[in-house]
Amino acid sequence: MPTAMKQEQLEEIREIVAEVLEVEPEEITETSNFANDHEADSLRAIEILARLEKKYKVEIPQSDLPKMENLTAVYEILAERAGWLD
Repeated sequence: MPTAMKQEQLEEIREIVAEVLEVEPEEITETSNFANDHEADSLRAIEILARLEKKYKVEIPQSDLPKMENLTAVYEILAERAGWLD
């Protein structure tokens, strides 16, 4: 996948996560931990998952939720489900 497309998708995901966590998108780094750094709880995690599923029309099993601890991890899980991987 071209780097520009990956960066664009990361920014879209960052916007969704920031909106759900009620923080500025700049505060969400690729490795900042949603729970420890942004006080995300399980309900917000489920909301992030639901929004990603709706936007990208994919199904993400709730068993993947514990792995979705930062932006990079969310991207990797979403990329796998959406078929974005090379």
